[in-house]
Amino acid sequence: MSLSDGQRLALSNLARKQAGEDVDWINIADARALTDLGLAQRDRGGWTITPEGQIALKALTLPGS
Repeated sequence: MSLSDGQRLALSNLARKQAGEDVDWINIADARALTDLGLAQRDRGGWTITPEGQIALKALTLPGS
C-alpha cells in the first residue's frame, strides 16, 4: 500500500492516540484520505484507527516496506 508521508504520520499518530499517548494534531486531509482507504474512521470522539489501519501500519513498519 502506498501512502504519502503525511498519511503515514497521521496513521502512526492515530495508533499512538489509541494507545493513550499524547499526539500532535492530525491533518484533516490525511485523516480523510485514510478514512477513504478504510484505515481510519471519524466518530464523536474524533479520528480513530481501524483494525485495517493497525494491520497497514504494521506492514509499513516491516523491513523492506
